[in-house]
Amino acid sequence: MWLFVFFDLPTNTKLEVKAANLFRKSLLRDGFTMFQFSIYLRHCPSRENAKVHEKRIKKALPRYGKVGILTVTDKQFGMMEIFHGRKEIPLPPPVQQLELF
Repeated sequence: MWLFVFFDLPTNTKLEVKAANLFRKSLLRDGFTMFQFSIYLRHCPSRENAKVHEKRIKKALPRYGKVGILTVTDKQFGMMEIFHGRKEIPLPPPVQQLELF
């Protein structure tokens, strides 16, 4: 199983920045890896193990902001497509107008 944590935390004041950093550091201490700036993920060998980590996340929730938790199977995770930038795709040559008469 894979456990994803998505969050959008306020960082307008020093206290909010500190709370956001503490939350992020708690995820890192619990074995999560940053996937994107506000998306962290961790592999869990079983659903029971994933529940343990979900409880830890809930204990570390900051007072403000939004946090989402998503659990996916290894098969679902394996179907994810990941892109690193966008390669330039050459355009096909222009289509010539057909003369019907």
